Formats: sequence, C-alpha cells, structure tokens
Amino acid sequence: MDHAKLAKLQAQAAANRIGGKGTMRRKVVRKTKPSSAQDDKKLQAALKKLNVQPIPGVEEVNMFREDGNVLHFTAPKVHAAVPANTFAIYGQGAVKELTELVPGILNQLGPDSLASLRKLAESYQAIQQNQQRPQDTADDDDDEVPDLVENFDVEETAKLD
Repeated sequence: MDHAKLAKLQAQAAANRIGGKGTMRRKVVRKTKPSSAQDDKKLQAALKKLNVQPIPGVEEVNMFREDGNVLHFTAPKVHAAVPANTFAIYGQGAVKELTELVPGILNQLGPDSLASLRKLAESYQAIQQNQQRPQDTADDDDDEVPDLVENFDVEETAKLD
C-alpha cells in the first residue's frame, strides 16, 4: 500500500468531520424543490371547494389573445363550475399565430375575432404589395441609367500614345 495515498485519504476523511477523531461525519443536507404534483394537489383542493365537474370529450381549447395570437391546448382536461363561472384547463398550451389555426377554427371565431382576422388579412396583403413594389422600382431605376455610346478604351489608348 502506498503511504502517500493513504495519508491523502485520511486527510480527506478528517476534512469531512465536524469534531475530532471518533466523531460523526457531517451529513449532506439536500433541499427538495416543490414538485408540480404538490402544486397540482393544492389546485385540486381549491377547485374541489368550488365544486367543479370534469367535462369529457373536449379535443382542443383555443383562447384568443388581444395581440392576435392564440393560446392553443390539444387534448386538455377541462373542469367547470358553471354557477361560479369557473373553468380549469389542464394540459400543454402553445402560443400560435392565428394564421396557423385558421382553417380549423373558423367556426370558433366570434365577431371580434373575425374583425381581427380581416385586419390580419389586410396587413398581409399590404406587406405582399410592398414587397412587390420595391422590385418594380428597382427595374425603373435600371431604365434610367443611360447606355454607353462611346468606347472609352479606344480614347485611353489614344491618350497614351
């Protein structure tokens, strides 16, 4: 056995002790983070007080935001307490643009959302027209450049002679 390695191991063991020789070693204190399951239990308890009931058969939930985006839940769990006007939606939500969901959600749109959809369509048309116009103006600028009439190489060789 190598005495240098043994002395090094003994020094490390002594560093982990609180007191002198023969005392207990220091215990590692691990802090636990609150899990989402614990938060879910608290939420379930609060919802139980409101007497919510599960609503089966909900395939998707779309929440329309003021900025024109949609909070989209696929296969959510939905609970509701109609007398308390309370709805709880569980699941993975994703923020998507209205244009990504347009074909499937036309029947879900209300009058306000239809107006925002019209504004969105008009803004897209304006953007497309603006993208086409700079190309047209670039072609016009090329037409304004005069064509070369003379051959400058011949004049330069004449000056050098």
